[in-house]
Amino acid sequence: MNINIRKAVKADCPRILALIHELALYEKAPHEVTVTLKEMEDAGFGSQPVWEAFVAETAGVIQGIALYYIRYSTWKGRRIYLEDLIVTEEMRGKGIGKLLFDCVLKEGKRKGYSGMAWQVLDWNETAINFYKKYNASFDSEWVNVSINN
Repeated sequence: MNINIRKAVKADCPRILALIHELALYEKAPHEVTVTLKEMEDAGFGSQPVWEAFVAETAGVIQGIALYYIRYSTWKGRRIYLEDLIVTEEMRGKGIGKLLFDCVLKEGKRKGYSGMAWQVLDWNETAINFYKKYNASFDSEWVNVSINN
């Protein structure tokens, strides 16, 4: 199987959004996805882009994404925040997630950032075990907090 990893372009947004919906179903929260295609396109490719992504293609079809942005830690400096690492259900276990994850790690190193952070659901043992292979640190002290408009 030939896997092509590349930076996302605006034309990828419909497929990226479809993968986000697939992830939301997997995480038992499809009602939580409220972002529109227009918002996604503008936020990634408008006049003030706030996210970037790598996509993984096989036979010209996007089968996975790693969507990230830059965050600033007052303790650590600039870091990548990996918002989503998604591989289609039928393509999981074929190394696509590793290729995407490694690309994001390399991007942070290339830019001189101090590291990368992300979240994983506590019941997603497959993902947790994947991240443990990287000797990732898991922090159970912090609680997620957000406000919706």
